[in-house]
Amino acid sequence: MATSILSRSSGFTSGQGSSGPVERARRVWEFRRILSLLIGRDIRVRYASSMLGYVWAVLDPLALSAVYWFLFTQVITRKVGFPPYILFLVAGQLVWQWINSSINTSLNALRSESQMVRSSNVPRELWVLRVVLSQGVQYIFSLPVLAIFAIVYSKTPNHDIVLLPLAMIMTVILCTGIGMILAPAAVLVRDLRSIVRITTRALFFLSPILYSLHDVAKKRHSVAEFVSWNPITGIMALFRAPFFPQELDWTDVAHSAIVTAVLFVVGLWTFSRLERPMLKEV
Repeated sequence: MATSILSRSSGFTSGQGSSGPVERARRVWEFRRILSLLIGRDIRVRYASSMLGYVWAVLDPLALSAVYWFLFTQVITRKVGFPPYILFLVAGQLVWQWINSSINTSLNALRSESQMVRSSNVPRELWVLRVVLSQGVQYIFSLPVLAIFAIVYSKTPNHDIVLLPLAMIMTVILCTGIGMILAPAAVLVRDLRSIVRITTRALFFLSPILYSLHDVAKKRHSVAEFVSWNPITGIMALFRAPFFPQELDWTDVAHSAIVTAVLFVVGLWTFSRLERPMLKEV
């Protein structure tokens, strides 16, 4: 259905590349129905082609969480994060799965739909936004797993649960900004995929996913100040706050919001600059 609607949206002119951010945002909003159809198609395809379906949405972060739990509680026995550590880990791993998948999938967001990107009237930013929101839906589908661990360890969410929508909005803006930088650049620079893969691995360990920022501050306050400006830090604190209120530091959230806004603006500018040369290669 989404494909048939897109096929009737042809006739796009090259003038979109010169339109301003307000006009681009308006056009994305006009095509919001197509965006929802594309997201629905992605979810259906992802589960229809797998025997285990929904299980795969949480199996990877759960398996990694189990490995890290064993490493940091049974082998190294170094206290990091907050108890129960497995809940702390899963809460972080599920968010990281959303961010990491959005970044890596955005590398192929334009090339995988090259025919539609070239010929349809759909704003090309929509292809990046579709990737980010599809992964966001995947995150929402994985929340029952987090709830199960909370029930097992008798952890009741506190009033900070109202911050989850803010955390999700910031995640969407961050991933969309990064995606709009990477999607057109990946078409022009083939080696970018390898660079991003290495960078995201480093980013995983530089972000408070396995540990808390409090753990870093105890050892190296200057390093903690640096990590505080990592946009994932404040976002992770917002997601964990319903179960671990001690994680919430509004200074970290403010730092994340600033860096996220900057990356989003840079993403808009980069996308508009690279859109025309990208169309020659896609």
